[in-house]
Amino acid sequence: MIVALRGGKIRQILARKNMSQNNFAYRIGASSGYMSQLMSGIRNPSSLLRERILTVLKMDENNFDQIFKIKNTGK
Repeated sequence: MIVALRGGKIRQILARKNMSQNNFAYRIGASSGYMSQLMSGIRNPSSLLRERILTVLKMDENNFDQIFKIKNTGK
């Protein structure tokens, strides 16, 4: 099982919060390049990074499905 960001949803939330992707990356402790890879689905956030994302966006685990998607690896 792989957990990926819903990049489009994150962009909407950041726009509502008037926060740039670079500022968001800084706040969660990620580089802007890594953040770009997360947003495009090239990379997937670790459990620690998922927690930081929820915290910075002021969301809790009840909002998990809004900003993350679970991909089945078929194993």
